[in-house]
Amino acid sequence: MDRPPLDLSRARILISNDDGIHAGGIRMLERIARSVTDDVWVCAPETEQSGASHSLTIHRPLRARKYDERHYSVDGTPTDCIMFAVNQLLGDHRPDLVLSGINHGANIGDDVTYSGTIAAAMEATLLGLRAISFSQYVDETGPLSFAVPEKMGAEVIRRLASAPWPDNVMVNVNFPAVAPEAVTGMQVVRHGKRKLGDDLRERFDPRGRAYFWIGPLRTGGAPPADTDIAVVEGGGISVTPICLDLTHYPSMNGFAETLK
Repeated sequence: MDRPPLDLSRARILISNDDGIHAGGIRMLERIARSVTDDVWVCAPETEQSGASHSLTIHRPLRARKYDERHYSVDGTPTDCIMFAVNQLLGDHRPDLVLSGINHGANIGDDVTYSGTIAAAMEATLLGLRAISFSQYVDETGPLSFAVPEKMGAEVIRRLASAPWPDNVMVNVNFPAVAPEAVTGMQVVRHGKRKLGDDLRERFDPRGRAYFWIGPLRTGGAPPADTDIAVVEGGGISVTPICLDLTHYPSMNGFAETLK
């Protein structure tokens, strides 16, 4: 069932990320959020949790640190932060919208299965909340810049909040590494394919013991035009809805027949 459009002027927004409470991206996202509502809260990992995916801390206790009335960190994963903020910190008044990011680097293609930025939005979605993840593509030839989200981030949030929102769905947004005036528009597209980590690099420490670095991205040539990879690399803002029901329904009858 679709939820009706959200009135942002009356909304409570919770912000998290995976780069940590002190990252530049989360400070930018908070400024963007405060341009659409006064009720903004921040709860993020105490230290960087990139690649943490949708992991939980279950073998040790969590500790939360209060910086002021609306800024907290947790010594755990992005998922831990959302669980703490929604169920403990804001339990008497749950957020209307959860924003995660802005990640230092894109979360496109297969990145979404590893990303802690995506995971924070996923956890919020599982808790029945609207959630959007934001990431900033980084051009290796230039410095990280949040100029595009600074200018256009609030408009992206307003447009998404004005749309009917299906249950069990979050939205993944990626900003291109171009000047704001060079942005080619916003496009709703599917995820492409680019894979991390297949090329492990072996090295040796000073004592001769082997260690390994996860290798660089692997891509399969030019991405299809209707994918997030193509849109962001072409200077556009990609918007991809993600459904948290992972069931592959077309396969169910076939497997059911096989397993009779």
